[in-house]
Amino acid sequence: MTGQEVLDGTFRNGALIGAALGRFAVASARRLWIWSVIGVRFVRRVIRVLVGSGEGLGLTTGRLRMAAIAFGIVYIAIVGRLVQYAVAPGAETAAEVAETVAAISRPDIVDRNGMVLATDVKVASLYAEPKNIIDVDEAVDLLRQALPELDEKELQAKLSTKRGFVWIKREISPRQQVAIFRLGIPGVGFVTENKRVYPNGTAVSHILGFADVDNKGIAGIEKYLDTSGKTAEAAAAASKGGRLPPVRLSLDLKVQHAIRDELVAGMTKFKAIAASAAIADVRTGEIISLVSLPDYDPNTPSNALKPEAINRVNVGVFEMGSTFKALTIAMGLDSGKVNLMSRFDARAPLRYGRFLIHDFHATRRILNVPEIFVHSSNIGTARIALGLGIDAHKAFLKKMGQLDRLKTELPESSRPIYPSKWGELNTITIAFGHGIAIAPIQSVMAVSALVNGGYLVKPTFLHRTVEEAMAEAPRVIQPKTSVEMRYLMRLNAEKGSAKKADIPGYRVGGKTGTAEKVVNGRYSKTKNLTAFTGVFPMDDPKYMLLVVLDEPKSLPETHGFSTSGWNAVPIGGRMVERVAPLLGVTPDYEAPSATELLGNIPVGAVVGE
Repeated sequence: MTGQEVLDGTFRNGALIGAALGRFAVASARRLWIWSVIGVRFVRRVIRVLVGSGEGLGLTTGRLRMAAIAFGIVYIAIVGRLVQYAVAPGAETAAEVAETVAAISRPDIVDRNGMVLATDVKVASLYAEPKNIIDVDEAVDLLRQALPELDEKELQAKLSTKRGFVWIKREISPRQQVAIFRLGIPGVGFVTENKRVYPNGTAVSHILGFADVDNKGIAGIEKYLDTSGKTAEAAAAASKGGRLPPVRLSLDLKVQHAIRDELVAGMTKFKAIAASAAIADVRTGEIISLVSLPDYDPNTPSNALKPEAINRVNVGVFEMGSTFKALTIAMGLDSGKVNLMSRFDARAPLRYGRFLIHDFHATRRILNVPEIFVHSSNIGTARIALGLGIDAHKAFLKKMGQLDRLKTELPESSRPIYPSKWGELNTITIAFGHGIAIAPIQSVMAVSALVNGGYLVKPTFLHRTVEEAMAEAPRVIQPKTSVEMRYLMRLNAEKGSAKKADIPGYRVGGKTGTAEKVVNGRYSKTKNLTAFTGVFPMDDPKYMLLVVLDEPKSLPETHGFSTSGWNAVPIGGRMVERVAPLLGVTPDYEAPSATELLGNIPVGAVVGE
C-alpha cells in the first residue's frame, strides 16, 4: 500500500469517527434537553404541590407547607449536631483542664483588723480519660471501693464514652486521693485546684456569700469580687507567681461574733421565727456587723438556697412600724413649720373617712413634739405629716433614700413597697410606719443621717474613711434638726420605750417600732415584727444599731406584751454593753442629760415634768 492510500484511508476513518461523534453529540444534546424539560416540569409540579397555585387558600396552604418543611430541615440539622456533640470524644484534655482550674484564684477577704474571713486552699479533684480506660467495669468497681458515694450507673455511663476528659469527683480528701492512687487505675488521675474556705463558718455568711465548686462567686461579697474585676486581678497575679493583697471589709469580726451571740440568745428566748441586726458607723456608713438568722455555713452552701436563709437586712422588706416616726418628726422640724414646742391634739382618735387612727398608749391630751416622740403617738405624728402635705412627705422620704432600691457592694437588694397612688390616708399611715415596706438597711442609712449632722451616707461593706464618705454624702437635713433628733432619741431612752437599752455610761438613744405583719392580705393581730433603731453615744454619735425580731412571743416577764420595748430593746441594750468597749467607746457616767444635748435650742415642757 502506497503512502497515498494510507493517507486516504486515514482521512476516511477520521471522517467516519467524526460523523459518529457528531451523531453521538446530537443524541446526547437531545437527551439532555429532554431530561431538562422533564426536570423543569417536575420542579414546577413539586413547587405547585408545596406552595400552591393561583391565589387565596391554596397558595397560603402551600406556603405553610413549605415553611414547615424548611423548619423541619433546620430542626433535623440541630438535632444531628447535638447528637454529634453527645457521642463525639471530648475536646478537653487533662492538661487543658488543669491549666484552667489552676488559674481560678480568688483574693483573700479580711475584716477591718486583718482577720481572715475567706481564703483559697489547694485540693485534689478526681478525673478520668475514658478513651484510655482498658476495663470500664473494673474501673467502676475499684473507684466505688474508694468512693462508695459515687452512683454506679452514672459512673458507668461516664467511663463508657470515648471522651478525652470527665470529672469523677471534685474536691476529694487527701486520704481518698492516696487510696485511689494506690489502685493504679489506667486513665484515672488528679487535678489540683483552688477551694474557697470560710474559717468562721456561719458567723459572716450573709456578708461573704459563697463561691461554688468552680470557685466562682455566687452571692455576697464573693460575687462582688467577680463583678468588680477583683477575681480577675487575683488570677492575673497568680499566673505571674504573685498574690493580690487581701480585700479589706468594714466588718469587725469580734463585734460580729458578739452581735450574733446576743441575737441567737434573744431569738431563742422570745421564740421568734427569724431575727436580724446590724451596726454601722454613722460617719462613714461602714457596716461593722450584719447578722441575719437563720443563717448558713458557706463551706456547705446548699443550705443557702433555703427561703428562710435570706439576708433580711438587705433583701427582706418590712413595715418598720414606729421607727418611721423619727423620719416624720425630722421632716416637720427640718421644714421650719414645726419646732420642739409645737403642740398637736391627741385627745381623740384621728378620723379619716371611715378610718380611725388610735394611739397604742393613748394619753388623750394635747402633746408637744417630745411627748409625741416618747409616747410614740400615731395621732400626733400623722398630724405633723398632714400639716406638710403629701408632696412634701413623699419628697422627704425620697431624699432620705426610702423610696428607691438601696444598692451596696452586696448584689442582693430589694425595692421598697409603697402605694402607687399616694393619697392623704397613705400619708397618715406611712407617717407612723404602716403602708410602706423597706429593707432594714435603708433604715440604717436614714437614722444615721438624723444624728450625724444631716449627711446621707450610703452604707458600704468595704473599709472607708470619713473623708471618703463625706465626699459623696449629700446633706439632707439641717445641723439644727440633727441636734434636735439626738435630743429626742436620748430622751426616749431616759423616759420612753427605749429605757431597757439605756446602758449606764454609753448614752444610748433610739426609737422603737412594732408593726403588725400582713398575713393573707390582712394585718394580723397576733403576729408582729418588732424593731429598735439605737444610736450611741448620743452626745457624740458614732454607731447606729438595728435589731429586728420576726414574730417574737410574749413571756410572763413581759406581762403578755410582745412589743419592741419588751424584746428588741433589751436585746439591743445587751449588744451595746458587749460591743461598745470593742469599738473603743469609753463609758462616761457624767455625760449630759438629753435636755443638755440641745444647748441653746428651746424645748418647752420636758416629758415627765
